[in-house]
Formats: sequence, C-alpha cells, structure tokens
Amino acid sequence: MKPGTATIHERKFLPEPPGAVDQDGVFEGYASLFGQPDLGKDVVVPGAFAESLRRRGARDVRLLWQHDPGQPIGRWLRIAEDRRGLRVRGKLNLAVERAREIHALMRDGAVDGLSIGFRVERARAERPTGLRRLEKLDLWEISVVTFPMLPDARVEAVKDASPDLAARIRRAALRLLS
Repeated sequence: MKPGTATIHERKFLPEPPGAVDQDGVFEGYASLFGQPDLGKDVVVPGAFAESLRRRGARDVRLLWQHDPGQPIGRWLRIAEDRRGLRVRGKLNLAVERAREIHALMRDGAVDGLSIGFRVERARAERPTGLRRLEKLDLWEISVVTFPMLPDARVEAVKDASPDLAARIRRAALRLLS
C-alpha cells in the first residue's frame, strides 16, 4: 500500500437465502418498486395502488403462476405500499400440485420473481425519457414468475408464518452500517 492511501472496507449483505424455507409456503417480497423503470419503461409512483388496495384488499388480488388465470397457486395474506414499493406476503396452497412444485423451486432459489397484473387508470408519458409514469393502477393479480419485468421485484424470503424477525434485523444492520 502506498503512503497516504486509505483502505476502504465495504460490507454487503445478501438477501436471506431461500434455502431456509419452512414447510408452510409463506413468502415475502416486493411485487413493485417505486421510481424504478421496468423493462417496458413503466415507472410506478408512490400511491398508485392505494385506492385499489382500499377497494379490493389482499383477499381479492389473485396469486397466480406466470400470470396464468388458470393457475392460481395460493393467496395473498398482506399487500401494502411502503416507502420502497408494494410489499407482499403470500402463502402457497401446498394442497395444489403446481404450488408444491413452485415451493420446491423457491426453496432451491430457482424461482424468485414477482410481477403485477393491473389495469392503468391514470398515467403520463415523459417525452425525453420515453418513460410512462403509472399514477393510478387497478391491481388484480400478482404472480410468481421466472423473469419479472421489474428485475428487482423479487421474493426476499420463503419462511414460516412467524413475524419477519430476520428481515427486521437485516434492515437494522444495514441502517447502522451505511
């Protein structure tokens, strides 16, 4: 090391490994992230889901495999907007063969994408960037998918139905170390 240079230490935390999967099929993640363009140049703005969630709640938003209405695989336990995006908690119905297969793939880390199915109620295009700002959406389904349009929309953890203590500890550690 040259005199006068400093070593910079970085700390990186990986998401909780899906290998720590419990048997009941409960998982959490972000189905949409605010302010991030997806591969189709759509950007969801905070509050876009608010009215739809008030009207439907988690109970009336379907949990599908690959956006296929013929392949329901479970139900949503909680769907809510937070500062980062659309946070979801779902439960695979392990009495359904396809859900058991997806559960095994999630546990193995082979499938972890989430993707929203919606109807646009209000949006505006931005000329120079080509982005479309989605301001109001009617959310009708969220799917587990192989390749999400928004690459960071992912299952973060597959676990039991107990409170997400590990994720809270991880977030607190990130705040302390950043």
